[in-house]
Amino acid sequence: MLTSQARHLLEATPASALPLTYQKLAEALGLTPPRTIQRVAQALEALMREDAERGRPFVAALVVSRRDGLPAQGFFELAVALGRFPADPGRHVEAYREEFRRALAERPCADPGS
Repeated sequence: MLTSQARHLLEATPASALPLTYQKLAEALGLTPPRTIQRVAQALEALMREDAERGRPFVAALVVSRRDGLPAQGFFELAVALGRFPADPGRHVEAYREEFRRALAERPCADPGS
């Protein structure tokens, strides 16, 4: 249930408001402590697995840490494990940026940037 809510939110959020932080997504999903970010991360990992199975860009790429503007380390580890990202960590940021662009462009209700 949380997984499908997260997908819907990420697909419906205007492009101009993306990426969302993990905290903003937790708030939008109405999550309350404890373990709000952990629950968000688990839902995003489930979405990554679904997207990998279906050959779609990772909608989870639309969520980042407010610290550095990149997804958490677990995103990169799973992207590598799912065969989507190169194993070389030095290429992860570039791979992420491309994944973000693809995820943004291929959302079912993608907008040009409103």
